[in-house]
Amino acid sequence: MIEVLAPLPVLLPLLGAAGALLVSGHPSFQRTLSTTVLTAVLAVSVVLLFVADAEGASSVSVGGWPVPLGIVLVVDRLSALMLVVASTVALGVLVFAVGQGAADGSEETPLSIFHPTFLVLVAGVSNAFLAGDLFNLYVGFEILLMASYVLLTLGGTAARIRGGITYIVVSLTSSLVFLAAIGLVYAATGTVNMAQLAVRLGELPEGTQVLLQSMLLIAFGIKAAVFPLSAWLPDSYPTAPAPVTAVFAGLLTKVGVYAIIRTQTLLFPGGALDDLLLWAALATMVVGILGAVAQSDLRRMLSFTLVSHIGYMVFGIALGTAAGLAGAVFYVAHHIAIQTTLFLVAGLVERQGGTTNVDRLGGLARRSPLLAVLFFVPAMNLAGIPPLSGFIGKLGLLQAGVAVGSAESLALVAGGVVTSLLTLLAVARVWTRAFWRSPNQSPAEDTAGAAAADATLRRRPGPPDGAGAFDGAESADGPARTALQDAWRRHTAVATASEPDLPPAAGAVRALRPLPRTMVGATAALVVLTVALTGLAGPLYGLADRAATDLLDRTPYVSSVFGEGEVP
Repeated sequence: MIEVLAPLPVLLPLLGAAGALLVSGHPSFQRTLSTTVLTAVLAVSVVLLFVADAEGASSVSVGGWPVPLGIVLVVDRLSALMLVVASTVALGVLVFAVGQGAADGSEETPLSIFHPTFLVLVAGVSNAFLAGDLFNLYVGFEILLMASYVLLTLGGTAARIRGGITYIVVSLTSSLVFLAAIGLVYAATGTVNMAQLAVRLGELPEGTQVLLQSMLLIAFGIKAAVFPLSAWLPDSYPTAPAPVTAVFAGLLTKVGVYAIIRTQTLLFPGGALDDLLLWAALATMVVGILGAVAQSDLRRMLSFTLVSHIGYMVFGIALGTAAGLAGAVFYVAHHIAIQTTLFLVAGLVERQGGTTNVDRLGGLARRSPLLAVLFFVPAMNLAGIPPLSGFIGKLGLLQAGVAVGSAESLALVAGGVVTSLLTLLAVARVWTRAFWRSPNQSPAEDTAGAAAADATLRRRPGPPDGAGAFDGAESADGPARTALQDAWRRHTAVATASEPDLPPAAGAVRALRPLPRTMVGATAALVVLTVALTGLAGPLYGLADRAATDLLDRTPYVSSVFGEGEVP
C-alpha cells in the first residue's frame, strides 16, 4: 500500500496543476479540480499517518532504482503527521481563496494563475516532508519557493513587488547555502541519502561535522525565520493577498523547522550545536514578540508572533530529549493550524473594516459578532490560554526544559513564559481596539494624525477615473472636505492596508463589503480545527511522543530505507 500511496501527495498536486493550466479559461473547472485534488491529498495523507503509526516507518524507491542511487520517499510518524496538517490547512486556504476570488472578481487572486501555482506549492511542501535524501529535500524547497515567488506578487502592487524582491533575495541566499552544504556533504561522504548519512557522518572528524551542521542550520534557519535570520519575514508576508499570506505563515517556515528536526536528530545526533540553538531560540522568542507588541497593523503583528513562536519549536529541538522533541512536534502541528487561521481572520478583518491597522478600526464586534468569535478563539490559543492546545504545547516544552535543568534551558523556560504573556498582550490590544472600542474613540481622530493623513493622501496619485482625489481639498472645508476624504478612503482602503506606515485617517473606517459565506465558512472550519486540537490533544501528543522516540532512535528510519540489520 505504501508503495502506491507515498508518491501521491506529490504527484496529485503536480497533475492537478497541469490540469488547472489546461482549463485556465474556465474558472469553475479550476475551482472544482483544485478542491478535488487537495481533498484527495488529505485523504491519502490520513491513510499514510494511520499506516505509519501502526506499522512504523517505510520507504519507497521511486522508479525502482536501487538505494541509494534513486529518489527515496520515507513515510514515518513525523512526515505523515506534517502531511496531514499541511494538506488540511491548504484545503481550507484554497476554499477561502475561491470565495474571495468569486466575491472580488479575482482581483486579489487571479484564478488562472493562482490555482496551478498553489497546487505546485503544495507539491513542493509534500516533497520536502517525504524526501529521503538531501538533494530531493532541496528540490522540494525550490519547488515551493518558485511557486511562492508567483503567489507573493499577485496583483502587482508596489508593496507586493517590494516585499517579493526581499523574499526572493533571501530565499536564493538560503538555497545557495543549502546547495553548497549538499556539495560538501557529498564530497565528504560520497552520498546524500539521509539514512546512509546517519552512519557515515559519524565517521568524519568532529570539525568537519560541525562545519556541515552549521551550513545546514544556516540554510534552514533562514527558511524557518530563526533569529538573527528572520528580519526578512515581517516585511514580506503582510504584503501578499490574505490566502497567500495564510499559507505562507502556516507552512513555509514549518518546512524549515521540519528540516532542522530531521537533520539534527538523524544526521547530527551528538548535540554539538545544541547550546547555540538554545540561545537562538531564546532570541527568536523575545525579539519576535517585542516586535509584535510594537505593531499597530494586525498582519505585521501576526508576522512578528510567527517569528516569535518559531522559537518555541527550536527550543524543543535544541533540548535534544524525547520530551523536548515531542513538545516541538506537537507545537509545530498546533502552530500550522493557528497561524493559518489567524491570517485568514486578518483577511476578513480587512474586508470588514477596510484596513488591518487597529488604530483605524473599531466596533467590529458590534458589526460582526461572528468575526469577533473567529478572531478570539485562535488568538487565545496562540497566547496559550488553558485549556487550549497552545497551552498544552507550551506546557510540554516548559516541563521538558525544567527536566533538563541546565542554566540555558531554565533561561529558555523563563523566556517562554514571558513570550506567552507578551503574546497575550499583543492579541488583547487588537481585541480591545479593533473589536470593542467605539469607532468614535479612535485615536485616529486627533488633529495631528488627521493633518498627516491629509498630506499623505494628497501626495497619492489620483484614482483611475482621473477625478483628482484630493485636488483642491486644501481649499475645501467642513462637509465638503469630509466627503472628499471619505470618498478617497473608500477608493484606497485595500491599498492602504498593506502600508502600515500610513498615518491614521481622520474618522472611523466604515465597513466596505459584506463577508462572503465561503470565506467565513472556510475560516470557521479552521477555527473548529484549532479547537479540535484541544479535544484531541491526548492522542496527538501520544503520536508526537512516539515520533520523538523514533527520531532519537534513528534505527526505524535507517531500517526502512536499507532493510533490517543491513549496514549501508
